[in-house]
Amino acid sequence: MRDRNLIQIGTMEIRFLIDEDQSAGGVVMFEFTVPPQARVPAAHYHRDVDEVIYGLSGTMTTTLDGRKHEIGPGGTLFIPRGYVHTHENLHGEAAKALITMTPGLIGRRYFEEMALAINVQGKPDIEHVKAIMRLYGLVPA
Repeated sequence: MRDRNLIQIGTMEIRFLIDEDQSAGGVVMFEFTVPPQARVPAAHYHRDVDEVIYGLSGTMTTTLDGRKHEIGPGGTLFIPRGYVHTHENLHGEAAKALITMTPGLIGRRYFEEMALAINVQGKPDIEHVKAIMRLYGLVPA
């Protein structure tokens, strides 16, 4: 049986704890697991959404406004709307973080659409990926 709360995009996993429907659009919360050297989202900013990262295991490297932040277990980082950021795993073990975004405009539907666009044979259509991003208020940097 498929786990409705788990979305795979490439080798990354997003496991929803609260989606946009459960919170009436107020917040989304999910576990974000990034294996070592995984392909990760391109640098972008959120037009209308603030993001908080809380490290659970491993170390996530988040570049925020040009500065790298190493987020390990118990570490946090606040990403205000409008600030360019990207996430990656530069270390030898999987990194897992709890991500909270408010309001909940970038939720399950966004990640499901991204999975369909990225999990394809060959190379994804980058213009289609960017169009999905823009539709949900993510602006490629």
